[in-house]
Amino acid sequence: MMITRDGDWTKMFNRRAVVLGGAQAALVAVLVGRMYYLQVVQADRYRMLAEDNRINIQLIPPPRGRIVDRFGEPLAINKQQFRALVVPEQVQEMDDTLRALGQLVEISVNDHKRIKKEVGRRRGFVPITVKENLTWDEMTRIQVNAPDLPGVVIDEAQTRFYPRGKMAAQLLGYVASVDESDLTGDPLLQLPGFRIGKDGIEKVYDIDLRGTGGTSQVEVNAYGRVIRELERKEGNPGADIALTIDERLQNFAANRLDAESAAVVLMDVHTGDLLAMVSNPSFDVNAFARGLTVEEWEAISTNNHKPLVNKTIAGQFSPGSTFKMIVALAALEHGVISRDQTVHCNGSYALGRYVKRCHKVHGSVNMVRAISVSCDVYFYEVARRLGVDKIADMATRMGLGQLSGINLPGEQRGLIPTEAWKMAARGEPWMPGDDLNVGIGQGDVLVTPIQLATFTSRIANGGFAVQPQLVLSAPQMKNSSEAVKKRGVGLESLGIDAQHLDIVKQGMYDVVNGPVGATTAASFGRLRLEDPEMKNWKLSGKTGTTQVYHISAAEREAGKRKPEDRPWHLRDNALFVAYAPSHQPRYAIAVVVQHALGGGGTIAAPIARDIMEEALRLDPSRRPRVDENKIASAAEIAHE
Repeated sequence: MMITRDGDWTKMFNRRAVVLGGAQAALVAVLVGRMYYLQVVQADRYRMLAEDNRINIQLIPPPRGRIVDRFGEPLAINKQQFRALVVPEQVQEMDDTLRALGQLVEISVNDHKRIKKEVGRRRGFVPITVKENLTWDEMTRIQVNAPDLPGVVIDEAQTRFYPRGKMAAQLLGYVASVDESDLTGDPLLQLPGFRIGKDGIEKVYDIDLRGTGGTSQVEVNAYGRVIRELERKEGNPGADIALTIDERLQNFAANRLDAESAAVVLMDVHTGDLLAMVSNPSFDVNAFARGLTVEEWEAISTNNHKPLVNKTIAGQFSPGSTFKMIVALAALEHGVISRDQTVHCNGSYALGRYVKRCHKVHGSVNMVRAISVSCDVYFYEVARRLGVDKIADMATRMGLGQLSGINLPGEQRGLIPTEAWKMAARGEPWMPGDDLNVGIGQGDVLVTPIQLATFTSRIANGGFAVQPQLVLSAPQMKNSSEAVKKRGVGLESLGIDAQHLDIVKQGMYDVVNGPVGATTAASFGRLRLEDPEMKNWKLSGKTGTTQVYHISAAEREAGKRKPEDRPWHLRDNALFVAYAPSHQPRYAIAVVVQHALGGGGTIAAPIARDIMEEALRLDPSRRPRVDENKIASAAEIAHE
C-alpha cells in the first residue's frame, strides 16, 4: 500500500511541476514579448519620449523695439539692468537670507510677502526675483558680500528706459507687468517679468514693439534641474517706431511751460505732422518701467494738475474767443454779414431782459476788426443771426468735436452743440441765449488742444482737410517711406471760399501785428517774432480767455476780479492759436494754460510765440538735420 501511495504522490507532484513550469514559461514568454514590443517595435516612440524628458525648450524674450523721433533720436530704448535673484534650495533659512540682503538693498514688506509666497509655489531650484533695476553700487555690494549670501545671485537683463524722462511721458506711455486680463495666448506674456505697453504709443504699437521670442534647448536631469544648454535660437527683436515729433521742439516746449498746467500742440499745416505734443505737468515715466513705490503713486494720482492725463487729446476746454474764426466763416458762407458791414459795440448786448457784456466799448466794428479786438458784442449779434446749427456745421468741417485720428488711448471728442443735441441730452429746447454763448466759444462748446491746432492748420493752409499725423513709420503702415513722401499731397478741400479765409486771416494777422490788437501784449508788439534771421516773418494768431467761475456782483464790488484773488481751480483758462509765417504758413500751434494768472494774450500767447520761433529757427528746410546713420528713412522723413 505504501508503494502505491508513494507512486501516486510522485505522479501528482510531477503534474504540478509541469503546470507550474508551463506557467513560468508562459510568463517569461509574455515578458520577452513585451520587452521586444517596447524595445524594438516601439523603440522610436519611446526614444522620443525619453528625449523630451531629458530636453526642455525654454522661451527667450526678444528685445523690445525702440521709439524714435523724426530724426532717429531715441525716445524709448532698452537698457541693461541688474536684478537680484534667490534660489530657494540653496538657502537654509529664507527669512535670514532676506534680512541679510535687506541690509545691502532696500526690500519692502510687500516684496518679503511676495517672495515667501513664490517659494511655496515653485520648485526649489527655480530662481525668484528679489529686486530689479539694481544700481551699480547695489549690485557691487551684493557681489562683494556673495560668500555670506548663499543662494543669492545677480542676473543681467534688459529694462525699458526713456532717455528724455518726463518730456513726453503721456505721449509715449509706459510698460508694465502683464495682468491676467492681458493674456491672449501669446506664450511671451507668461514669462516672469515680461512687460507690455500700458498706455500711449507703447500700448498702441505693443504687438510690433514686442517682437517674437527665441528658444533655448537645455538638458535637464530627472528633477528638472538644468544641466547645460544644447542649442539657442534668438528671436526677432521688436520693430522700431518713428514718430513725427522733433525731440528738440518737444523738449523746448516742455521747458517753456515751466510749472503751468497746460498743453501745447505744434503741427505742420500741410502734412499734419505733429512736431510737439506736450502735456504739463508730466511724470517720470521711468518710474513706471521699474515699478512705482506707494509714495510715488500717491503723489502722482492725487496731484490736482492731473499729470497722468494727456491734456493735448483728453483735456476738454471751452475755446473762448479762438472759436470766433469759426463763427466768422459760417457767417460769411451763409451771407448773414459781409466783410465790411459793421456792428456797434457799446460794451453790452441786450437779449430780452438778459444783458451780455463785452470786455470793452469798441464802437462800430467790421469783421476784421471784430476778430483783432475780440469784440464779443459783434459775435453775439452774428451768432444770433446764424443759429447754432450753421455754426456747428462749420466747426465740424474744421475738425472740432471729433477724434483726431492719431489713435492714442484716452482721446476725447469734445462737444459741438446743436439744437437736436440739447433736446436729446437734456430734454430742453435750444434758446436764443444759447446762441450767444456759442458765438463767443463758451456755453456747451468743448474742444481739445489737438482740435484747436487742426482747425488753425486748416485756416492757414487755405481750407484743406489736413489730418494730424503722429507716426512716420511703423510695420502697420504699408510702404511707410512712400506714405511719408505723399503726406499732405492731394488733400480734400473743405469747400470754404478763399476770400472768406483771407478775411479771417487778416483778422488773425492784426491781432499780433496790427496797430491795436486784442491784448495789451499784442498792441505793444510783444508777440511778434524777434529772431533777426527771420527778417520780415510774421505770426498770425487769436487769443482766448474762458471763465470757469462767474464772479458775483459782490466780489466785483469788493475788487476781487484779479486771478490771484481766487483759488487756482477757479481762475480762467488762457488760450492762444497761431500760425507762421503769415505770408507762407508752415506751422500752426495751440496753447492752453489752465487756471492761469492772466488771459490768453498775456500768458498763453507769449508761450506760443517762443515755441513757434524755435520751430522756425530749426525748420529743416533752412537747417537740414539728418543723420543717415540714425534711421534708414530719415532722409525721407525730413520736410521736403
